[in-house]
Order: sequence, then structure tokens, then C-alpha cells
Amino acid sequence: MVAVTCSTSITYMVIISKTMLNEFAQKHPDASTALNEWYDIVSQADWRSFADVKQTFNHADYVGDKRIVFNLKGNQYRLVALTFLSVRTVYIKFIGTHSEYDRIDVKTIDQKKL
Repeated sequence: MVAVTCSTSITYMVIISKTMLNEFAQKHPDASTALNEWYDIVSQADWRSFADVKQTFNHADYVGDKRIVFNLKGNQYRLVALTFLSVRTVYIKFIGTHSEYDRIDVKTIDQKKL
């Protein structure tokens, strides 16, 4: 086995889970491009604070409990993510339409329980 080393250290965000994005895009094909763009941007982000997130997504909102709400496709869709920036991890907790978002508690929502 050959070990590959690199002189520069590039660390990407881990997004859990891409499957949720794909499943949502199956149900809402018009959201597919926006979801893929969000995934690509976030996976390559170097965020250390919410201020860094805001520089990337100026319409993102911090709602407490390490959760950030992202507006997608002109605010047609919302994505709620539990973020652990110190370990470069983003857990998708909810993806839905704006009206579906209005019916949830962003501090407790967990898509898997819907």
C-alpha cells in the first residue's frame, strides 16, 4: 500500500447526509439545482464561525442550539442544519417548503422523525 501525502492541509465540511438532499430532490425536482449548489458550497467551506457562514450565505439565520436555517431557491425552500463548526460537521435536520418550515420547531426538528 502506498501512502499519499500532501503538503497543504485542506479540510472540508462533512455533510450528513447527502441522501436527504437526494430524496428531497426526487420529490421536488425544481429544488435539485439549488440543493446541489448548496451541497457543493458547504462541502468546500472553511467556516469557523457563524460570521463565516453569513459571508457565504447572507440570508442564513442562526436560530440557536447550533442550528442554522438556509434559504434555498429564492426562499422557496428551507434547510435547517445542526452545525459543529469546530469539527467541520453539518447535520441536515430538515428540508422543506417555506410553508412546511412555518409548521416546525427549528430547535427540535429531526427530519428522520417526520
